[in-house]
Amino acid sequence: MSTQNKSLFSNFSPTSKQEWKDKVDTDLKGVDFNKLIWKNFNGLNFQPFYNSEDGIESLPNTGLNSQDLVNFRSIKVSTSEEGNQLAKLAINEGVNGLLFEIDGKIQVEALLNGVDLNKVAISFLLQFDQIDFAKSFLIYAVSTLKQKENLKGYFDFRGISNYVTNGSLNKAFFDNSVELLKLTGAFPNFKAFTITGASYLDSGSNQVQEVAYSLNSLVFVVGKLMEKGVDANQIFQGLHVELAIGSEYFIEIAKFRAFHSLLNLLANKYGVTDFNPFITAKTSVWSKSVTDAHTNLLRATTEAMSAILGNVDGVLIDPYDKEFNEASQFSNRIAGNIATILKEESYLGKVANPVDGSYYIEEATQKIAEKALILFKEVEAQGGFFEAFEKGLIQDQISEIRQEKIKWISQRRLPLVGVNKYPNLMETVSSEVLSSGASSDQKLLKPRRASLEIEVVRKATELLVESIGKRPVIELCSFGNLTMRKARAAFSYDFLGVSGFKVLDEKSYDTAQLAAEASAESDSEVVVICSSDPDYQESALNFVETFRSKNSEKVLLLAGNPVDLLDQLKEAGLDGCLHIKSDVIQTLTAIQNKVQEHYKSLEV
Repeated sequence: MSTQNKSLFSNFSPTSKQEWKDKVDTDLKGVDFNKLIWKNFNGLNFQPFYNSEDGIESLPNTGLNSQDLVNFRSIKVSTSEEGNQLAKLAINEGVNGLLFEIDGKIQVEALLNGVDLNKVAISFLLQFDQIDFAKSFLIYAVSTLKQKENLKGYFDFRGISNYVTNGSLNKAFFDNSVELLKLTGAFPNFKAFTITGASYLDSGSNQVQEVAYSLNSLVFVVGKLMEKGVDANQIFQGLHVELAIGSEYFIEIAKFRAFHSLLNLLANKYGVTDFNPFITAKTSVWSKSVTDAHTNLLRATTEAMSAILGNVDGVLIDPYDKEFNEASQFSNRIAGNIATILKEESYLGKVANPVDGSYYIEEATQKIAEKALILFKEVEAQGGFFEAFEKGLIQDQISEIRQEKIKWISQRRLPLVGVNKYPNLMETVSSEVLSSGASSDQKLLKPRRASLEIEVVRKATELLVESIGKRPVIELCSFGNLTMRKARAAFSYDFLGVSGFKVLDEKSYDTAQLAAEASAESDSEVVVICSSDPDYQESALNFVETFRSKNSEKVLLLAGNPVDLLDQLKEAGLDGCLHIKSDVIQTLTAIQNKVQEHYKSLEV
């Protein structure tokens, strides 16, 4: 019998959102449903589930998934010949976009010899002699192009990013941008100037701030260029935007889509309705680490994927070891392969807009756009981008979010693999590559890693190791209830591993008395008591007293938080507790300080 005209789910009645919510409430067994609502650093709330009843409207002009995604590689050019060799190597490895960082006199013909400008996007980060170099490049391009539409790429003078990071606003930026808009006018796919928003996210901002401040800076530049007689259509046609990519996968997808929509809305306010800006996404500095650095490969992969799904035109993926090393041929190759695999094997770019219709992403896009537009208008009401930055308004707002993020990282509520959670205890890290701390200058933005404060803790350990010639040892000493002692030992292993101390596997004893005596006399600098709350009630005080009668120098900690016993335990000699609410930085710093005091006393 034919089933061609039968509805697939005709035997099932539809389930309303309220019915789903009622089922969730039942499964939660009295826990408040609102605990499932996700909050993030944009001050936005997201529901745990969506369906068609939510009636979420799609924003217009969120972009299209690029079929011709440009996979950029950054090349620092010291000589024309070396730059040319690195360019050819990149192309042979599948890269179809080159970003040359030029800081000196370079011969264009020698730099681009053998590079097909019809197939490879060419961009330049220029610090000096921008106009002369640009003229030479465009003359060379004309001689090699089959048609002018084939030339793809952009110029970047770092005009705005230099201003927000070092306080210097080069007035030549505007004059040079005017000149380049004229020079590149015949090349519709080559962009004359760049607005960079990456500095905001890399300094700790949220996505709403990055979108809003990028648009504010664009309005500032557009105003300056129009004062010099440049038409708004020409300005927006010659625009390249670079944004950073954070690690919040879905929120980043929504961010790029929201930026597309707001950029079109802004252009319309200037009477520009038909333009094709070039938007590049760069993997962020903020999310990277120098400990367990290979994890950066995973971060870069998810970041690149979210940017591509957010409909960017190009991606610039930094090598995983860039934060502490000169990028090697291997790390450059792997970075280039990420976008290639996403495009060729994950079929990104084969569908016009693959995330359209996703309730969650559509709502995130709409909420980010709405809140970014409000913030954008607030900055404009303060006199615009330049005035707001001079007053410190932008810096203060970013600082507030950055400090909140750092607090969450230190409390391990915001996990960073290899940094504050799941440390690689087999890894050795030189103190030289670890940070000594973040800049205290609040007048400027300083792109930085989120992990700097924890790196300071790790650096203190590595310096101690270098000075005493051994790595301090942490002993996990357990007794009592099997399940709880195993769980708390595992928690302590993960928590204390962040310090860089040598954490031994859990060692169990039949009684608390035996555990205290053995650990007090063992070859370790730190001992952690691991057991259950009932066992603590019965034996913890005796453990501490026995331990301290034999050893007064070691750091003694307890895994858990027996509030009613703490005063007695600390009076008996317990140094502190490890639990879910413990602050990583404060706790590990206190441990390090006591260990350092012990070794200093031995020197005397």
